[in-house]
Amino acid sequence: MRHRVAVLALLGLLATPLSAQETRHFTHADTLRGSNGPGRSWWDAAFYDLHVRVMPSDSSISGWNGITYRVLRPHRQMQIDLQKPLVVDSMVYGGDAADGKNGRSAGGAARLSYRRDGNAFFVTLPEPQRVGALNRVTVYYHGKPIVARRPPWDGGFIWTRDSLGNRWVATAVEGLGASAWWPNKDYLADEPDSQRIAITVPDPMMDVSNGRLRSVTANGDGTTTYEWFVADPINNYDVAVNAGTYAHWTQVYQGEDGPLTMDFWPLKYHLAAARKQWAQAVPMMRCFEHWFGPYPWYRDGYKLVEAPHLGMEHQSAIAYGNRFENGYLGRDLSGTGWGLKWDFIIVHESAHEWWGNNITMKDQADMWIHESFAAYAENLYTECQTGSREAGADYVIGTRRLVQNDRPIIAPYGVNAEGSGDMYYKGANMLHTIRQLVNDDHEWRMILRGLNRTFWHQTVTTKQIEDYISRQSGLKLDKVFDEYLRTTMIPVLEYRFEGDTLSYRWSDVVSGFDMPVRVRLAPDSWTLIHPTESWQRAPTTLPGPAAFQVDRNFYVTAKQVGG
Repeated sequence: MRHRVAVLALLGLLATPLSAQETRHFTHADTLRGSNGPGRSWWDAAFYDLHVRVMPSDSSISGWNGITYRVLRPHRQMQIDLQKPLVVDSMVYGGDAADGKNGRSAGGAARLSYRRDGNAFFVTLPEPQRVGALNRVTVYYHGKPIVARRPPWDGGFIWTRDSLGNRWVATAVEGLGASAWWPNKDYLADEPDSQRIAITVPDPMMDVSNGRLRSVTANGDGTTTYEWFVADPINNYDVAVNAGTYAHWTQVYQGEDGPLTMDFWPLKYHLAAARKQWAQAVPMMRCFEHWFGPYPWYRDGYKLVEAPHLGMEHQSAIAYGNRFENGYLGRDLSGTGWGLKWDFIIVHESAHEWWGNNITMKDQADMWIHESFAAYAENLYTECQTGSREAGADYVIGTRRLVQNDRPIIAPYGVNAEGSGDMYYKGANMLHTIRQLVNDDHEWRMILRGLNRTFWHQTVTTKQIEDYISRQSGLKLDKVFDEYLRTTMIPVLEYRFEGDTLSYRWSDVVSGFDMPVRVRLAPDSWTLIHPTESWQRAPTTLPGPAAFQVDRNFYVTAKQVGG
């Protein structure tokens, strides 16, 4: 989620918006983090076996992660990521069991040598790596992880207490990265096929993480271990700790792929409020399955978990902190009133189960794939809820007021960089515009569903998404994507009247931009015209310039010029 520049500025949560002239300088550490370097490209993460002891008394953690990997090509040096100030105690190769306390591994495992380069460790393996083999490296570590000062926007561990004084701990590390609290290949394009998450917390706390709860083990030392298992691929930043004093209920939703368990974990004293507010999760699920296809994680279920921050799209365990009220902390981001008819966090963060968790960017630069579609889903949910296409359009058009055009939506690649916060609502309005170009709601719905089916449980590039939409729609959309994603411009339709003739052209556009747009050339009808950067003419029966209109559903600006 992490509503960035535009939304934060609106809500007064960000003092200084980013400048359009901002120049970012990237470092060696940025490249190590954001690129598929030689220590990463030769292996594929197959399974993470994560075991972490969480100690609120001193805000520290300790544990180990067994990394089972598949060898793609021969190599002897592996990059494993773990961010400062966390410390690696040891690494071992091979073995079939681990002792996290003593840092030893059974089964004839070999202790590994490694060197640290900032937040990356380069590990020398003891034997040649045979292509196709599944091998294992276990990393033992401890320390005090980065503390999130303004979660979820700046990321890290959250150590707090609820209003009754009970300890409450959570993680929120999108952007910052999973390696802020556990060792892994912190590279978005490589997700494990499955994962165990075993979290040990002091009694009477309990932990809610991703996937299914497999076991609860009382350790006899005042702590309990909650073991969760994720049966499908998962973004590493989605792996989450939510430890507190929770109530729980479950229900079964009869969805497109059969019965889906929906589990709800509010703090105990919020149970009544949660039962009322979180009932919205069912119509949300129905709407999004209609538009996007089956919920992607039937094997892992759907959960809403109360968290000590606004919210995050943790796969199969959506973090919720919206105070059990509609809107975005009680506000309507669109300014239309429609955004107060539903709970922003339930709708937006759950949309990420399709856009972000099912279909995942390979590079942080392409985060628009997550956020533009999830923001656009808010519009579709408004349409589902009201039964009115116009209400949905009102909402998404209203969010244009949040667009700053400070810098392009797509950022530089290979350095873990994010683009502009306009990826939310400039991106959503781009998608709304493309819906108008498709001009067939059934076909548009099939495109959205087809994206989720074609790229099911995959990581993708912007090019793959652009090519799919263009191919399935039969439209030439490359310049449309270039304009909205790669520049800070909004197309301007310049026009002038000369008697009963309208002249028009595009300005403030990328070279070759020729997107059609719907306008009024007669008082009671719409006409699709095809402007280019050169002046064109069309007959009109309008009484004058004041009667000229551009269909508001197209995200463009109209400007009268000349005589």
